[in-house]
Amino acid sequence: MIADASICVSSSHPRRYYEEQYDDPDVMDFDPEADFDQDGTATGGQGGLDHPGAGGGGVGPNGIVESGDPAAYGGTGAGPNTERITTPYMTKYERARILGTRALQISMNAPVLVPTEGETDPLAIAMKELAQKKIPLIIRRYLPDGSYEDWGVQELIITE
Repeated sequence: MIADASICVSSSHPRRYYEEQYDDPDVMDFDPEADFDQDGTATGGQGGLDHPGAGGGGVGPNGIVESGDPAAYGGTGAGPNTERITTPYMTKYERARILGTRALQISMNAPVLVPTEGETDPLAIAMKELAQKKIPLIIRRYLPDGSYEDWGVQELIITE
């Protein structure tokens, strides 16, 4: 194993030296004058996964976790539905999204809403919060006509 980059690479090639050069393109783009938010993202940009179309699992404005992709439906975005027509049961996909989102928040030092009793795993704490229906998130379910329904985690029936 070669420890120094300025040593001969191989004895079969006489005196062939090399120098490794590491050019990180991200380092070259750094602007020390840039303004940053409290979360470390540059202002004016779309930093994070909380903006529409990012494909991430972030929480949107007002604590809303979107269920499904609104762009996938052919509707015109009619707004909130006045009477609920979807099932009051939380789907396994919504459960996974809620637990993952809440565990990420807990791992980033968000306040825990249940007694931890010595538990340190963010996912286990999030599961405790879900079992006690203490998670302050809203699930937005998009309908085929472009409207949506907002369900609080406290309102949904959890089967698992």
